[in-house]
Amino acid sequence: MSIAWNDNAPIYRQLKDRVMSMMLDGVLKPGDALPSVRQIAAEYQLNPITVSRAYQELADENLVEKRRGLGMYMTDNARDQLLASERERFLKEEWPLVIERINRLGLDSEALLRKGGSQ
Repeated sequence: MSIAWNDNAPIYRQLKDRVMSMMLDGVLKPGDALPSVRQIAAEYQLNPITVSRAYQELADENLVEKRRGLGMYMTDNARDQLLASERERFLKEEWPLVIERINRLGLDSEALLRKGGSQ
């Protein structure tokens, strides 16, 4: 997992987002173990509390489950749950801005869709 930290968001949030991306991209699969808190903290020179906070938020959202003495594991429905929430967020937050830009530029949305499908 390679991560370039930025100052725009707390590191725990960036780490959480990176793990969620790995789930969506299929890098992590249902039942896979997440790297240990100590491993991530050492590898990226983070405070273990920062890593624990990111992992706890994933657990709170039922994307991972804690197995006492074994670590954190991706849940069976995590990818489906993430896809649903990301699709909803896209349609509510990003899509209206795309439509607004298309209209502002005077583009034909049907022609754009045809062009996008041919690439």
